[in-house]
This record gives sequence, structure tokens and C-alpha cells, in this order.
Amino acid sequence: MKVRKAIIPAAGLGTRFLPATKAMPKEMLPIVDKPVIQFIVEEAKASGIEDILIVTGKNKRAIENHFDSNPELEQDLEKTGKSGLLKLTQEITDLGVNVYYTRQPYPAGLGDAVYRARSFVAGEPFVIMLGDDLMKDKVPLTKQLINDYDKTHASTIAVMKVPHKEVSKFGVIAPDGKIAPDLYNVKNFVEKPAVDKAPSDLAIIGRYLLTPEIFDILEHQKPGRGGEIQLTDAIDTMNKTQRVFAHVFKGERFDVGNKEGYLETSIQYGLIHPETRDALRKYIKELGKKL
Repeated sequence: MKVRKAIIPAAGLGTRFLPATKAMPKEMLPIVDKPVIQFIVEEAKASGIEDILIVTGKNKRAIENHFDSNPELEQDLEKTGKSGLLKLTQEITDLGVNVYYTRQPYPAGLGDAVYRARSFVAGEPFVIMLGDDLMKDKVPLTKQLINDYDKTHASTIAVMKVPHKEVSKFGVIAPDGKIAPDLYNVKNFVEKPAVDKAPSDLAIIGRYLLTPEIFDILEHQKPGRGGEIQLTDAIDTMNKTQRVFAHVFKGERFDVGNKEGYLETSIQYGLIHPETRDALRKYIKELGKKL
């Protein structure tokens, strides 16, 4: 069965970016001039996804507005001859994918957010794309997972080698041998293990391709770390009855889920953006001399 649906959880409170996220979704924070969530949607489209469900919460209406049309803005841009900006705004609305929304009324964990997409998924394999991770590679990471699924017809989780001292920030896999150069069997999955107890340095990085059986497990999943329904725990349970593989991503990952990573990502993208790259490069060189 073709993988054509994606879930983007966007119901988090964004407390790491307060006070900026008091009234604005963290997913709408811009990387130069494009909100984070637009990068995720564009990756989904480039990977062949047709239908996207964004799971939102309170104060997230700006996400819906972003992907909707704005006739007044478009009329003003047309009237003032700003054809380039007009085309840019219209392309956001005419993405070529169907975008739907549902709400998670309480922040009960990633597993709970995903479970709310059960009727949307309707028994098909699907992708989960987290907004804290932006990926850069010749082939989009989501497409890489889909390519694996086309061969194995099994759930596949994206992982990446991280410094050992940072494993407690991630879900981590215990690998059990390779079946392909970038594809591992997995003994078990551990959510945010202590550094001295982590089974490996291969961390889950925010892209999952899952079969619909995960919903039966999430329905009965007990709260785990933090008192929330953890998706990693449910995946570990599923791995006991059907294969769940781990795909090792070797491209670039940009972590926009914390202040330092967000600033670094903004600089990296600013250095390739045609409107900012030259001036920013010059500024960084001058700043480096002062530092």
C-alpha cells in the first residue's frame, strides 16, 4: 500500500521559547523568512505525501491561517506590483497537498497526539514528522523512509548518531544487526535513557513511518516518562510482535527545538538565502574579529 499520509504534531506549548510563544505557535517561528512548519510541509510534499493532518492545540490558529489564502494581502500585493511576493504567498496556499487539522485538548504526550489521527489514517501506513527537526539531504528523509517501506513493508524509524553525552535528550535504539547498509534490526527502543544506561548512540530524530497497528497499542498504552503517553514506548511494544527497523540518516539535521539550535539554524539558512547571504557573511566575519 502506498504511503500517502503524514501527521505533524503541533500541539506543544513551546515553553522553551517563552515569552515569544506566549501567543504565537513555536511552529510559526521563522527561519529567515519561512516558518518552521512550512519546511516540514514542503518535505512531506517533496516525498510524495498527499494528505497531511496537523495536530494543534490552543493558540495555534496562526498555523491554519498561514496555509490559508489571504485575499486582502494578495490584492494589495497585486495592486502595488509586488508580483514576486504575490506568487510566494499564493504558493503557500496552493501546495498541491491536502492539509487537515485536529486538536489535542490537553498536552498528554506525543503518543496521545498521534492517536488522535487514527480516523484520518484509516488503516494505512503513515508518516509522523516532528517540527523540532529540519532535515537536509539530496533525498528528503521522509522519502528515504518511504523507499525502505516499499522494500520491507515494515515500520521504520529515522535515527542518527549523536554524541554519547546527549543521548538522554532522545529516544534511543538498541541495534540488533544490519539488514542493509543504513537499515538496522532493533532489539528495543528506550525513551531518554540515562547516559550510563543508553544502549547505543543512535537517537530517534523526528521522522517515523508506522503501520496502523500502532493505534491498537496506543489505545492501551499507559503513561510513561513525564506522566505522558510516549510514542517510543508504543513502538517498543509493537517491535515485540512485528518488525520495526531503524534507518540511519546521514544528511544534515538542524535542531530548532531549543534557543541555541534555533539561532544556529537561522544563521545556516541565512548564509544560503539569496537576500541575506552576502551581508550576513560579511557581518559574521567582522563580528568574528571582535570576538
